[in-house]
Amino acid sequence: MGSLALENRIVMAPMSRDLSPGGVPGADVARYYARRARHGVGLIITEGTFVGHPAAGNRPAVPRFHGVDALAGWAEVVRAVHAAGGRIVPQLWHVGQDPLVWGKSLEAARFSLPKGVEVFDPPGGLMSPSGVDPDGPAGREMSQSDIAEVVDAFARAAADAERLGFDGIELHAAHGYLLDQFFWNVTNRRTDRYGGDTAGRVRFTAEVVRACRAATGPGFPVILRISQWKVAHYSARIADDPRELESLLAPLVEAGVDAFHCSTRRFWRPEFDGSPLNLAGWVKKVTGRPTITVGSVGLKDSDYLGYVEGKGAQTDDVSLVAERLARGEFDLVAVGRALVANPDWPELVRRGRTDELRNFEAGMLTALD
Repeated sequence: MGSLALENRIVMAPMSRDLSPGGVPGADVARYYARRARHGVGLIITEGTFVGHPAAGNRPAVPRFHGVDALAGWAEVVRAVHAAGGRIVPQLWHVGQDPLVWGKSLEAARFSLPKGVEVFDPPGGLMSPSGVDPDGPAGREMSQSDIAEVVDAFARAAADAERLGFDGIELHAAHGYLLDQFFWNVTNRRTDRYGGDTAGRVRFTAEVVRACRAATGPGFPVILRISQWKVAHYSARIADDPRELESLLAPLVEAGVDAFHCSTRRFWRPEFDGSPLNLAGWVKKVTGRPTITVGSVGLKDSDYLGYVEGKGAQTDDVSLVAERLARGEFDLVAVGRALVANPDWPELVRRGRTDELRNFEAGMLTALD
């Protein structure tokens, strides 16, 4: 991916933890990621980090990717991971009209979110492409100046990531957050150049990608995370068939995306009728770019709700994902919950010591190790 070469194809999936008071990642965050690197994760993608825009985030303990104090904390994280032999990219994030609070008042949302997650109204309030969420009016519609400011915030974050020594960036354009809200015709009802047909709905994210490319060196990798599903809207789709998927992604490839991180709830599910390929498989086929698959790897009998509720038993059989990887359907495999539960997951699986794997429990996300 660009100038980045990895030791193996295991990726740590981004997993929000809300453990950075004031948005500043501390020494515990550096230890957390370095431990996974030391045990053989090829590439670490950090938890989501808010870019420097007033409406980027509404959770006080999610790490920021702006400000002297937060960036100093991230510099220590990079040093620790590199010292452990790993590679690391930050996930750059703007929530937009936060899907965690779609259809709820802020007070109602506080009671419905996972334990320990706090939310607040950001300065100027939440905003979205059209001032709507799937349940009706919400937040405010973004103006042209809002769009320009957000593009600039992502570009500044990308430049800071390169300056701090990160090995690339990932842009969060999945799960119903801001970039994804522009993709989805349910939340993007604009009638200007940023709405309407597929070309219009992808334009904003293409501008973000292009700005990040311009702010960094030519070999600096840009990964884009995408999904069909949204938070609490698991059947949502931004593309109904491979042709529509290709038309959506082609402008992003042209803008400079080096790889796509394709988020599904279960990696083994076919994406479109008539083919066994999953989303990562189809994205690789229509773009030619490397792809990362993700979705319940190392788990069985689980779903995304199980992630929040702490359900999902480990399984010692990773042969299915390995076979599909060997066939070239996708290029890398992201592991989330299983790797949170087992920092040494790569070593245990590689050595056949899978009987030592621990089951994931939701409380592990708030542990410091």
